[in-house]
Amino acid sequence: MAEERRNQRPSRDGARGTGRPAGGRPTAGGSGAGKSSGGRPAARSGGKPTGKDSRPTRSGDGRDDRPARGGDRSARGGDRPGRKSDWKRPVDKQADRTADQAIYDGPELPEDITGRELDRAIAAQLKGLPEKLAARVARHLAAAGMVIDEDPETAYRHTLAARARAPRLAVVREAVGEAAYASAHYAEALAELRAAKRMNGVTAYLPMMADCHRALGQPEQALKLAKSPSVANFAPEAKAEMTIVEAGARRDMGQLDAALRTLEMAPLQSKSRGAWVVRLRYAYADTLEAAGRDTDALMWFHRTNGIDGDQLTDASARAEALEKRLPKD
Repeated sequence: MAEERRNQRPSRDGARGTGRPAGGRPTAGGSGAGKSSGGRPAARSGGKPTGKDSRPTRSGDGRDDRPARGGDRSARGGDRPGRKSDWKRPVDKQADRTADQAIYDGPELPEDITGRELDRAIAAQLKGLPEKLAARVARHLAAAGMVIDEDPETAYRHTLAARARAPRLAVVREAVGEAAYASAHYAEALAELRAAKRMNGVTAYLPMMADCHRALGQPEQALKLAKSPSVANFAPEAKAEMTIVEAGARRDMGQLDAALRTLEMAPLQSKSRGAWVVRLRYAYADTLEAAGRDTDALMWFHRTNGIDGDQLTDASARAEALEKRLPKD
């Protein structure tokens, strides 16, 4: 089931693509915590002295009647708010802080990644941050985009570091969602994409969100998203991705005939050689084989391979395996 579901996963290219640096690679992002306004010592009790009579008295040698330097710390008020003390964070709390700090720091940033690799539309959304903070977030997003295909787990950690710094930016939450999805953290991906959608109202995340529901064993929820009114207005590429997920959800529920009908309503005969047509045809061929219609599946694997110049699928190998299994005329 898991292997079949991976074959039906929507491409990340079906999303809006705002989390991608120049050059077409996907980016990822993370959250950021703002600076604390705390840290100032509490006001001293007793109020402000007024008048000469409230000043410290002088002794005969001209010195104030205050404790001598180096005297007892408690007499000097060493434990007043705002001063360091000998108190230390409990060991169990230190461990939590270390884990949080590791997320905040993120993976090491290559020196040659400056953040200028990001698409201008993404960079523009970081301009509301302080300059140094924006630069750091941009570098983590760019680094994530560079490795998301080869090392999605590292990309995910880069996006978490960005989110630790800028959690209120939709482009950052979007990037975390993409990277979490790519690294199979489906619950996290769903939560982050929902957050991004709440912030910016973008519906292009819906196919990826629906597929997260499939991965989490919730095909009914995937079908609900597939029936969202906004899907009707999707571009052909995004609509194809949602169709693939919807058919996959039907298969998860054992509804092979419904899955085939869903795919047959899509433009399988499109003259486009785009990746979305390749993926539609492959999903159809795969479902035909699952339904026991091997001859039809063979034909559609060949049709898929005929337009799959970039070798996005293993349609050629699947066709060869079917040819060996089918009886010779």
